[in-house]
Amino acid sequence: MSVKPLGDRVLVQPVEEQEVKKGGIIIPDTAKEKPQEGKVIALGTGKRDEDGKLIPFEVKKGDRVLISKYGGTEIKIDGKEYLIMEESQILGILE
Repeated sequence: MSVKPLGDRVLVQPVEEQEVKKGGIIIPDTAKEKPQEGKVIALGTGKRDEDGKLIPFEVKKGDRVLISKYGGTEIKIDGKEYLIMEESQILGILE
C-alpha cells in the first residue's frame, strides 16, 4: 500500500534513536521520548497562493528533517509508523 499526501502535506518516517543504556539499565519503550528526526518519504501536490500559483516545497523526498515532538498525525502502513504533517510543521532540514 502507498499513500500520496494531498496539498502541502508531507509523509515522514520517524527515525528511532538507538536503545539508550545508562549504567547498564535498559530504558523501556514507554519511557523513551518521541523521535524528533525523520525522513521525508512523499510530498503532496503543493499549496497554492492567492493568485492560484503553486508554491514549491522547501523539502524534497529523502531529506532528513527536524520535526516537532507532537506534530503531525500518526498512521501505520504495512506495520510501519509514519507521520503526515503540513510542511510548516517541519522545523528544519538536517544536513
